[in-house]
Amino acid sequence: MAVTASSTARSGRPPRSDVHPDWERVTRLLQQSRALDEIEETRLLPSRQVLYQFSARGHDLAQILLGLQLTDPHDGVSVYYRSRPLMLAVGVDLEDAAAAPLARSGGFSDGRDIGVVFNKPGRGAVTVLPACGGVGAQYTPAAGWAQAIGYHHRVLGQADYARSIAVVLGGDASVATAGFWSALTLATTLRLPMLFYVEDNGFGISVSSQLQTPGGNIAANLRSFSGLSIYEGDGAEPLEAAERIGTAVRFVREQRAPALLRLTVPRLCGHSGQDTQTYKSAGTLARERSNDPLQRLYRHLVPQRMSEGAWRQLEAEAVRAVEHALERALERPPPDPRRVRRYVFTEHDAVGGLELQEQGGLAPLGVVFPPGRAVAEPEPNRINMLTAIRRTLDVELARNPRMVVFGEDVGPKGGVHGATLGLQERHGAARVFDTSLSEEGIIGRAVGLALAGLLPVPEIQFRKYADPATEQLNDCGTMRWRTVNRFAAPMVVRMPVGFLKSGDPWHSQTNEVAWVHGIGWRVAVPSNAEDAVGLLRTALRGNEPTLFLEHRLLLDGAWARRPYPGDAYLLPFGKAQRVREGSELTVVTWGAMLERCELAAEASGVQVELLDLRTLLPWDRTAVLESVRKTRRCLIVHEDTLTAGFGAELAATLASEAFFSLDAPIERLTMPDIPSPHSPVLLTAVVPSVESITRAIRALASV
Repeated sequence: MAVTASSTARSGRPPRSDVHPDWERVTRLLQQSRALDEIEETRLLPSRQVLYQFSARGHDLAQILLGLQLTDPHDGVSVYYRSRPLMLAVGVDLEDAAAAPLARSGGFSDGRDIGVVFNKPGRGAVTVLPACGGVGAQYTPAAGWAQAIGYHHRVLGQADYARSIAVVLGGDASVATAGFWSALTLATTLRLPMLFYVEDNGFGISVSSQLQTPGGNIAANLRSFSGLSIYEGDGAEPLEAAERIGTAVRFVREQRAPALLRLTVPRLCGHSGQDTQTYKSAGTLARERSNDPLQRLYRHLVPQRMSEGAWRQLEAEAVRAVEHALERALERPPPDPRRVRRYVFTEHDAVGGLELQEQGGLAPLGVVFPPGRAVAEPEPNRINMLTAIRRTLDVELARNPRMVVFGEDVGPKGGVHGATLGLQERHGAARVFDTSLSEEGIIGRAVGLALAGLLPVPEIQFRKYADPATEQLNDCGTMRWRTVNRFAAPMVVRMPVGFLKSGDPWHSQTNEVAWVHGIGWRVAVPSNAEDAVGLLRTALRGNEPTLFLEHRLLLDGAWARRPYPGDAYLLPFGKAQRVREGSELTVVTWGAMLERCELAAEASGVQVELLDLRTLLPWDRTAVLESVRKTRRCLIVHEDTLTAGFGAELAATLASEAFFSLDAPIERLTMPDIPSPHSPVLLTAVVPSVESITRAIRALASV
């Protein structure tokens, strides 16, 4: 049954008398937070030493009270740009808190991200999941962390997760986002130990909460939401805020179920440092100032629990501590430009070992996989690519108890393409499971699972369906770089692409170049069953986020069938296959176009050297350059559209690094710049065919 604290408060019930926060500590942290905000707003922002400033004045008391409740070593909290008071409460160093907005070296991002986009590895205490700049992007990773808590406890048998919780902070405007609703669905349908804390200040920048939520109160709208307990209160009233927070946190810890806590708070500042708040009336500004939680804390403590002198002493100590921290922060050098390209992917240290992220994925936990081999040990019979993928997932699930496979319809149905058929029956519904219809939720959840030390293998049913998850995919890819190798979220996202018996604009695009351009992602595009096994196993044992693109035409295509290469077979990324030797012309391709290029090469009468890239990031520059320098001609064939397709990157590289080896222009044969058409007649007319590739080979060879 939902607990609605606000309704009982309106009926006159006073806050519980057994709430006993450490008020001296609360006061010290609140004064430090205020001093940081004051110095930034009045000195550092006007002098342009701080370029982006987000004050937390008004939000600060409740955040501190919440942060002090996060004492379990496996608690995880997902924050946003106005969450510095909570960061101070969970132990972030004052100097780091001051240095980050100054874009000085060290700290949360080493000057790579806005100074209030926080993160904090657990190190035996609460983990602050890497924050993102996007509104609402914090919700689904927190749901993933909450699901991981249950997995660690129930599946892996780790008793110390029995009281751990996930918490997510967001403003009232963020509850209008897809991320909020997706996370809410996840938390309630799976009964996750997750607390949604909504800081309702009545405005989304300048837009009233009345335009974000019907009636301006998300808690009122969610009172009938099944499986969710609701708490409300005044986040500026010390005792009431402490009680509501304590009750909500205690409920989630003890009941292992989700709750939403909405506290009203005044925003005693603009949205950011440049915001003059001209959209607020004089009366609104006056009401907010009269509701300042710092003043209400003073009235709560002085003189009943603390003398005036003690309060002033704490205030002075806080200002001195902040000034000292700021002095040290200003002594830090600016970030080193020579390091700005580092940590897009895992790097090697000076002695050749891996320089691993502090948290996220399996590598920092010391997980060791059985040895693999790059030489296939083929079985007698050929299998299709679909079976090869399913068998590889099955083998790796059996070997790796931290691996989970999920997506829409991947459970009993076995996936809309059949790639997971039977896996739930063999490995259990905790490890192979269906999700709600939300790609934002699928990928955001995967981020949280990975940060909590699991290996998520989410499936997106079709390439176009990944578009709602773009924000989470981008945030995941940049995580290692923007946290300076503090965090990474290794995962393998399986995604069918391309046409099958027909096409259409929604299920049949490839558009692989979008994720080659997506920083921090590796991209694999196998063309046959054997390569699919080797590349998928390498991805599942790797330390990077990887997109594994499975062409629909190849899943059961006869040409793509190969013998299963063995349970230890691994293929390195960035190593092209020379499918056929030739001396007159190089054809470079990948995925479903390889079969057509091979047939065209045979039919052309030209000595074609055919390269299958197999992975697009990294791609085998050495093999392509060596081949083109030998044949002096190059044709690039791909199914994606022409303009800004990946073939353009290959052509630009060849023009830059092999120009004087060329005897003819670099040519590209691709789809025209249109969506994939549905009619087989239209599809045949626009996708590169054996005949069109043959003509292109002959024409280029004759130049």
